[in-house]
Amino acid sequence: MGDRASWRRNQFAVTVASFIGFTGFTLVMPFLPLYIHQLGVDDVGEIALWAGLSLGVTPAITAVLSPFWGRLADRYGRKLMVERSLLSFVIVMSAMAYVTRAWHIFALRAVQGVFAGYGGLTLAMAAESAPRDRMARAIGLVQTAQRLGPALGPVIGGVVAELVGIRRAFFVTASFYAAALAVVFLLYEDPVRGEPRPEPATPRGDVADLLRAPGFLLMMAAIFVLTFVDRSFAPILPLYLARAGRGVEQVVLLSGVLFSMAAAGAAAGNQACEWLLRRTDAARVIAGGSGAAAVGLLWFLSASNDAAMGAALLVSGAGAGVAITAAYTAGGRVVPAASHATGFGFLTGASLAGLALSPVLAGLLSRGNLLAVFAVDLVLLAGIVLVTLRRPSASAPS
Repeated sequence: MGDRASWRRNQFAVTVASFIGFTGFTLVMPFLPLYIHQLGVDDVGEIALWAGLSLGVTPAITAVLSPFWGRLADRYGRKLMVERSLLSFVIVMSAMAYVTRAWHIFALRAVQGVFAGYGGLTLAMAAESAPRDRMARAIGLVQTAQRLGPALGPVIGGVVAELVGIRRAFFVTASFYAAALAVVFLLYEDPVRGEPRPEPATPRGDVADLLRAPGFLLMMAAIFVLTFVDRSFAPILPLYLARAGRGVEQVVLLSGVLFSMAAAGAAAGNQACEWLLRRTDAARVIAGGSGAAAVGLLWFLSASNDAAMGAALLVSGAGAGVAITAAYTAGGRVVPAASHATGFGFLTGASLAGLALSPVLAGLLSRGNLLAVFAVDLVLLAGIVLVTLRRPSASAPS
């Protein structure tokens, strides 16, 4: 997009919409087990089962369908596809307020997964709208918004649930998505291409060409690993902290602080990525960020006090934030312009797969030994470092 003001307006629109949408999502989801209990499910194990299934089904389905929605976005426009997704969230979240059985929640979350995917599309929109030398900054800003929203959502949700109850809180969440929809509708403009979009004669061949783009599969793998590692802490961190004999209240408070430190570090890393990419190639940035994340984890495991653990997760989060923004940027650079949203659909699908699998595998590994989760994380990060350093072509601009 040649007009400087236009791409900045687009950047503002997708960043604000991402922040509002991700804040709205975490407004009610942390309280889902309590909502299921209100529906008449009393057994703790059954509540945990329905909550886990309901939380996992959306990213699992979205991961599979993200490339499909990306292809439609390449053909009919990104803005239309994001508006479709946000409108579906308004409807589904409103319907959540009327459920009477636990399986109703699961079914609605499955429907939500079918029509979701706006997170990946907003990354594609930011990358496409920005000048090439500002792509990393554009992606980093949207990723920062997608991290900060979930950090604030549970706090706001707690206040809302206290004032109006959990059931009515779903209407508040729907209003957040409606606001995000209004921002995209009013402010975002699809970039004008010099040539009309060709109708692909062989869709399967186009996807194959995309996956054969230099380093694209490696960027998908890096994004999957980094997301997997980032989300593996949620099921085990409170248990790890409790091993030192801390009380329940202290564990809850410290877990929240440590999660916030990791999120703050990741947000800082998202922003620092552009500066690093101007000074070296993406392969080295990904390797360096992944290495820093591994060093932070090792520091965390050897830390002897709470402050050191917080600093360690700040370092680990920053390294992961740098690496994942660099991976998205490198992937975006090798994607043909006509397949931009499709490419980001695959990249986002890899992230969602990590998001869906990480808590499950972390829970299984932790049944034997909590340290097994950290060991797997360290091995995966080391693998990314080694592979990216051996494949510098992954960072080559297109």
